[in-house]
Amino acid sequence: MRNQGIGSWPARRARKTPHRTAFLHDGTATSYATLHTRTTRLARALRATGVRRGDRIAYLGPNHPAFLETFFAAGALGAVFVPLNTRLAAPEIGHQLTDSGARTLISAPSCAALATAATTATTAAVHTSVEVIEVGPAYEELIAGADGAAPLDEPVTGEDLCLIMYTSGTTGRPKGAMLSHANITWNAVNVLVDTDLTTDATALVSAPLFHTAGLNMLTLPVLLKGGTCVLTASFDPDATLDLIERHGITVMFGVPTMYEQIARRPRWPQADLSSLRVLMCGGAPVPAPLIAAYAQRGLAFQQGYGMTESSPGALYLDAEHAVSKAGSAGVPHFFTDVRVVRPDLTPAGTGETGEVLVSGPHVMSGYWGLPEEGAAAFADGWFRTGDAAQVDADGYVTIADRLKDMIISGGENVYPAEVENALLAHPDIVECAVIGVPDEKWGEVPRAVVVAREGSALDPDEVIAALRGRLAKYKIPKSVVIAGEALPRTASGKLLKPELRRLHGAR
Repeated sequence: MRNQGIGSWPARRARKTPHRTAFLHDGTATSYATLHTRTTRLARALRATGVRRGDRIAYLGPNHPAFLETFFAAGALGAVFVPLNTRLAAPEIGHQLTDSGARTLISAPSCAALATAATTATTAAVHTSVEVIEVGPAYEELIAGADGAAPLDEPVTGEDLCLIMYTSGTTGRPKGAMLSHANITWNAVNVLVDTDLTTDATALVSAPLFHTAGLNMLTLPVLLKGGTCVLTASFDPDATLDLIERHGITVMFGVPTMYEQIARRPRWPQADLSSLRVLMCGGAPVPAPLIAAYAQRGLAFQQGYGMTESSPGALYLDAEHAVSKAGSAGVPHFFTDVRVVRPDLTPAGTGETGEVLVSGPHVMSGYWGLPEEGAAAFADGWFRTGDAAQVDADGYVTIADRLKDMIISGGENVYPAEVENALLAHPDIVECAVIGVPDEKWGEVPRAVVVAREGSALDPDEVIAALRGRLAKYKIPKSVVIAGEALPRTASGKLLKPELRRLHGAR
């Protein structure tokens, strides 16, 4: 094969284990042989519509076999896959379609209205070039009408661009992390080295595939190993317990909020969890009470720390140290290097707080269309995460704070600058800041602190309502505090977020 990238995985797995099940979705099983055939047919059909090497193919929809078929088909063509977050508002998706220059959008029926609104929200030039294919009869006809026998054999190398995955930045505009075939492959290798994934693994994929963890930390390593992925459109705690028992789930990924909801179900003490071997958790540190609740059922978490820019794995805390190193994010993945440094980039001492830097073959090359921002994200070849941490005497890294002021709400990243930009569009808001406040269900949620224009009667409920449809629901502040005077700032005019949290961050 001349294709050494992700697009060759279905063919390679089909020649080794053709009759094994790759996916289970809504009671339908897809074998590796079938996955290979459907992926090849879809790639040929997309090529017939004019898709060529380097073209961007976007996907909008919940977890479904079509997501992965499109991903592999794009890789087979040497095209670039662009997963879109279904939780975003139409203008946000429209921006990502425009920014990436996607020429094809495959979308789920449940996202039909959103897809229409999003393509309308793109610039006219891009809108006219986006072909929308809906998963269903049209998608199946496309596959059925193409040849699935002969291989495409498109020359693709590990260094070719495979995936543009958008991650919001402190500037308030989402940036597209450019991940190569090699980046994603090395991340999968790291997962296989550092976890106990086996060829008979059965993974529950309820975390969204449009996020890097659900796709790159769970699904792709399992498929590379030849295991089975049980795809669900969304997370539900009762359904999760049902699926674990019905399919003998051995591995799953979730954020702490998901695991917390499962443990709160009345049937939790009696649920059959005997098949579970690997519980991956990320997005936020696992609280000690949650670790204890799962330990009572004989289960230990494998926690991690990462970011979209590193495909995403950087640090990993194995089950053996889940209790003894509770609160830590672990040590670097096998083929990863992590440094914690002072502002002058010299190594921080043991227990000293510094910035986390990451290096490895899984780290992105830069941001799509933003060469200067991409270059600024690196220092001497090391990716600057903007997160602060300490390293203990054993080399275990504990994340101390978010230098970028990111809020993690139910596993979703909320970047205050993006929300603040939207708030400042309100005619009666002259100043604003967004901070995270504790929440029992989501871990933390955004709160807006605003200063009203003189003479106006600002209504907090109306402020929140004005953001609906403009931002994803999880980004919209759950509360608004109207400050009576100017917000605290440094002499240079930068907002003092710690002071704002002290003044307005109570539950």
